[in-house]
Amino acid sequence: MLKKFEVWFVTGSQHLYGEETLRQVDEHSQIIADSLNDSPQIPVRVVFKPVVKTPDEIYAICQEANVAPNCVGIVAWMHTFSPAKMWIRGLNCLQKPLLHLHTQFNRDIPFNDIDMDFMNLNQSAHGDREFGFIMSRMRLSRKVVVGHWQQADVLQKINVWSRVAAAKYEMQTMKVVRFGDNMRQVAVTDGDKVAAEMTFGFSVNTHGVGDLVKYINQISEADIFTLMQEYEDTYELMDSLRNGGFMRQSLVEAARIELGLKAFLEEGDFAAYTNTFEDLHGMRQLPGIGSQRMMAAGYGYGGEGDWKTSAMVRALKVMASGMEGGNSFMEDYTYHFDPANPMVLGSHMLEICPSIAQGAVKCEVHPLGIGGKEDPVRLVFNAAPGPALNVSLIDMGNRFRLLVNEVEAVEVTETFPKLPTARALWKPQPSMEVGLQAWILAGGAHHTVYSQNLTTEYLEDFAEMFGVELVVIDKNTSIRQLKNELRWSDATFK
Repeated sequence: MLKKFEVWFVTGSQHLYGEETLRQVDEHSQIIADSLNDSPQIPVRVVFKPVVKTPDEIYAICQEANVAPNCVGIVAWMHTFSPAKMWIRGLNCLQKPLLHLHTQFNRDIPFNDIDMDFMNLNQSAHGDREFGFIMSRMRLSRKVVVGHWQQADVLQKINVWSRVAAAKYEMQTMKVVRFGDNMRQVAVTDGDKVAAEMTFGFSVNTHGVGDLVKYINQISEADIFTLMQEYEDTYELMDSLRNGGFMRQSLVEAARIELGLKAFLEEGDFAAYTNTFEDLHGMRQLPGIGSQRMMAAGYGYGGEGDWKTSAMVRALKVMASGMEGGNSFMEDYTYHFDPANPMVLGSHMLEICPSIAQGAVKCEVHPLGIGGKEDPVRLVFNAAPGPALNVSLIDMGNRFRLLVNEVEAVEVTETFPKLPTARALWKPQPSMEVGLQAWILAGGAHHTVYSQNLTTEYLEDFAEMFGVELVVIDKNTSIRQLKNELRWSDATFK
């Protein structure tokens, strides 16, 4: 989906250098933009824009970017010296993310041939410093990428930024629907929805469960039959759910609920949703497989009314579009405090996305014990091992905090014969004790987005673009330093 988005490649110069130099600047910029656009590492389209040389041209391109429907950001580069006072008016009005590419057209200095003509043309080394100063003077958030434009690491950094810029665009237009309200008396999953819309752009509004039930009740038997065939072709069904099995009707109802959810979300143009087992009026079972498959299709989801996590699930799925691995709603459920092998068991009663699964995905039905409805159908599987992130968006009252813990998921070798849920096992960085203590001190939620394919750099760019606080727990974290960071953040955001 990311190819529908574009970033604009904008190069700065000035009229001082004459027409011949400006023609070369334009040619070089076109070559770089085309190369970035053709790179398989960069998932969005890179669009060349003519070199800007005056305050009016700069202001015009920034205004144009603001209203362009598919433009998610600007990559700026100063091929020559571009006096930075020319950029003030344009940068003041720019509303799209900005990446400052500190590069130059040539990779190497041509030691035997270099002359003043070459020096006049290739002035990025100090042109970009002038540009960097004015953005720092204006206190503007941006990403700075340094290196030759053909280097793999430079392309990777642009890739990360462009994916996050696309996610920001999605966040600013996202609609989140809550079926029912927040789980009663719970603090961390609730928050200020007005502040969230002001900060991130996404809207959160509630529909009664009865509104969803109307869609569920309108699903045709033919559509249900088709979806059940897909279940049978995709998952390992337990015997009681197979044709003729005594719980077959539960699968019929699960398919009906999934199709009703899909129809409601599509018609309302919602990209994410929440529900809660405390509000199921008119539904026969809590959506299990339906919510799991909606996430696998790219929707955001949050349990118990957790709209912040729901929006973040969607945002991370946009960032990771087309990448190996998955992103899922997750919950820290219980701990393995064996000193020789400490681990966290991540799971949820139903709603974990199968995009993170390793091996067989089973379709089963079991009693739930809460909610007071019929036994729900769910997908049961183990998550794949490897590096991962747990991401939590927290409302701190006067600002939002984005909390990230780097973890290492381990191979699930236990069979869990009595636990009919999807599950993941991981080791928090830097250790079980420090990782968990740091999470608690930072106010991290029990719900997270669990990501197998994104790195902390994506979340750093995300926090930078939205101007929100970022707290990272990684292999370098110490409790003393973390406490200081939290104190400094409190002082900064006062």
